[in-house]
Amino acid sequence: MIDNGDTAWVLTSSALVFIMVPGLAFFYAGLVRGKNALSTLLQSFIALAIVGLTWILFGYSLSFGPDVGGFGFIGNLEWAGLHGVSATEAGPYAETIPHQAFMVFQAKFAIITPALIAGAFAERIKFSTFVIFVVAWSTIVYTPLAHWMWGSGGWLGEAGALDFAGGAVVHVSSGAAALAAALIFGRRLGFGQMEMAPHNVPFVVLGASLLWFGWFGFNAGSELGSAGRATSAFVVTHISASTAAVVWVSLDWMINRRPSVVGAATGAVAGLATITPASGFVGPMPAVVIGLGAGALCYTAVWVKTRVRLDDSLDVWAIHGVGGIWGMLAAGLFIGVGFMTLGELTDLSRGRQVLMQLMAIGASFGWAFVTTLGILVVLKYTIGLRVDERQEEEGLDLSQHGEEAYDTRPQ
Repeated sequence: MIDNGDTAWVLTSSALVFIMVPGLAFFYAGLVRGKNALSTLLQSFIALAIVGLTWILFGYSLSFGPDVGGFGFIGNLEWAGLHGVSATEAGPYAETIPHQAFMVFQAKFAIITPALIAGAFAERIKFSTFVIFVVAWSTIVYTPLAHWMWGSGGWLGEAGALDFAGGAVVHVSSGAAALAAALIFGRRLGFGQMEMAPHNVPFVVLGASLLWFGWFGFNAGSELGSAGRATSAFVVTHISASTAAVVWVSLDWMINRRPSVVGAATGAVAGLATITPASGFVGPMPAVVIGLGAGALCYTAVWVKTRVRLDDSLDVWAIHGVGGIWGMLAAGLFIGVGFMTLGELTDLSRGRQVLMQLMAIGASFGWAFVTTLGILVVLKYTIGLRVDERQEEEGLDLSQHGEEAYDTRPQ
């Protein structure tokens, strides 16, 4: 039976997740150099439009439609074009909200995941290549992963793997894809030899704030109702983000002798990404531990990435990949734990769940990494991946779009 309260919450959550995409756009745009600000903004914005369309045409059906052949790999096209997806009656995934409400909520997850990957090749991708990559990646990589974990009959979900709001489907997959992309694209011109500092730190903080705001819908909305678990997911989301931000700033303060504004924003995003898969399964004190791990592990991953000179421009692998892996493990380690009592911590029955989580991590990472490599290799040897050196030096705003974020002409 359709419940008005549940429906209102899921639609509101869909709008909250929507605002995460422009939030990501500002977060990323602030982190790049000024000559690439508009191109970076557009990459998130156009993903919103492109995947918003492909999701309705075929993406939703492939992800959540009836399973093909009973293998748990992909859905069929029975719901293509939203055929049979009602705006007034419930679907198979939630009894108290219309089927279309579930569809549009899941659309926002499909949109933001390829947008996250854009941070790996920021400042050097051709816009035409980006458009084709978004369509290919969201279809070939994302839809099977969503079906495996969340679709009816999906093999990971059937095996017992837990991913409440997208640790494997969104964060591990985007992190693995970002790692593959950084390896295929290679370093930016002048990487390691010239300053490539964020050009607009207020943009970074604005973007992180919008992401934090929207993430309440991302996680609490995944309950698909307005009951108690939605409240718990909302609370632990805030706890993890707060903890990770404090840890990141503290580490910066100790190591670099100054608390970093960018570090605070980045730490919060790391905490948000990490709590995502566990948000529906853990209580307040585990959320503190998860946030501590997010701040420390993701900070270390950024340091390692810098040391090995991997040009993942905006640290997608270090934040979302590493954070997603820790969050998936934490979902198994702390499932059902509320306040970290001795009895809860010594309960060894969660061992099998941890093994299921490791399986999900390996499957999602392997699928996303290998298929992303394949997509990018095909694009490299057909239409090409990168702008030429002159265009990269000029900046993508002018070379790809003929526009500038900041008018530097004499007035």
